[in-house]
Amino acid sequence: MASDEKSTTIPRSLIVAVISLLGLGATAIGHFLIAPDNVFLNMAFLMAQTVVISIIIWQVCDPFADAAQWIGKAFRVPGSVRGATLDAIASSMPELFSGIFFVVVAVWAVDQANVGEASADGFGATIATCAGSAVYNMILIPAVCVIVMAISRRDRPTIDVDSKVISRDGMWFLCCEIILISFLFMEKMSWWMAIVLLLAYVGYVIKLYYDAQSFRKQMDQLQAKVDDGMSVESAIKSLESEGQKVSRDLANRFDEDDDEDDDEDDDTAGAFFGLIEIPLNKVTCWLVVGVTTLLAAGACYWLVEVTNAISTVLNIPIFFVAVIIAAAASSVPDTFLSIGSAQRGDDDGAVSNAFGSNIFDITICLSIPLLVGCYLNDWQPIPLTQNGEPIRGLMMLRILLCVFSLITLLVMWHRRQLTLFKACFLCVLYAIFILYAIGGSLGWFA
Repeated sequence: MASDEKSTTIPRSLIVAVISLLGLGATAIGHFLIAPDNVFLNMAFLMAQTVVISIIIWQVCDPFADAAQWIGKAFRVPGSVRGATLDAIASSMPELFSGIFFVVVAVWAVDQANVGEASADGFGATIATCAGSAVYNMILIPAVCVIVMAISRRDRPTIDVDSKVISRDGMWFLCCEIILISFLFMEKMSWWMAIVLLLAYVGYVIKLYYDAQSFRKQMDQLQAKVDDGMSVESAIKSLESEGQKVSRDLANRFDEDDDEDDDEDDDTAGAFFGLIEIPLNKVTCWLVVGVTTLLAAGACYWLVEVTNAISTVLNIPIFFVAVIIAAAASSVPDTFLSIGSAQRGDDDGAVSNAFGSNIFDITICLSIPLLVGCYLNDWQPIPLTQNGEPIRGLMMLRILLCVFSLITLLVMWHRRQLTLFKACFLCVLYAIFILYAIGGSLGWFA
């Protein structure tokens, strides 16, 4: 068994690494072959790189997500909790690394006297990436999941949302967003604001921990009733008669427990479009997590360089490039992870992953780059200005982020269900967000 693990793990790492190196090599060659004044060819080349980066990020995060799900199964974590934590972290790594690199690369490019302004530029791109990713996750991912299910799951073409997912994950996201927006209305962001955001995530994790404990307790009660000779359906009705609400996730998990126990040795992490299967156990699981984290960091550094290059070629603020290009490219894993959850019938996991990713983006993916920026700036606050003026587009972004969040929560809360019509409406909202980015880059508003 050990030899099989080595034969699958090493080729997988080498294949993804080779793709990354080939892409980086193509980037270097392209910069020499393409005339610097040819905007069209430069943009075509940079957008091609963005597509390659998105694919690499997707393929790197895929086995990470499989390993995270294996951990969730091993510790009997409910789907909604796993989606909001393990899946969210797995799919939000790109935003975290991109945010750090935006700040570090901006500071590296200037001398010590201009570190404050450079860190502001880098952190502005970080805000744009995380906010753009939050809008993408919140609006487009649920919409795409519904569209895919409407095509592939004709018997139940909707996404059914547990009220707990909205009342817990949705409202916690809204609270974290309010904290962030209140900070963004200030002229500068200090290191203590990062601590506040980190504490907000700690509070969220504590809440999820108690929910997971409750889930395990209910699972044990259900198991005890089945062991006493009751059918699964009768055991569920018995618990409900006692005033306990049995989630769809628990019922599905319990029905599949026997099959999962029989196939436990077959748990694998799929890599390189599923061509490589890595057997998961307590050793290989953490090895996959470590290797994919490093590869994700390399891909995100490349994404930051491409985003900076697009900003230079088009001569527009990097804020508006990051809010669409970097945000969408880094959100590819979230999309496929949520679609996968929906296809497995785990609608709660699909939606809670989107909310959990947003909470992670706001609290962790912004706070860590903020701390890095303050450290590089001798712990001085980072101004939310560029060339002495407020970051262009930041005011409108704050408004859109708040309005879109409220609208999306209301759409999900209505009948606790997402339909194809609602999915089309959400797509229209995202189109409005795209128009915001285009208008901002053209200077239509401050």
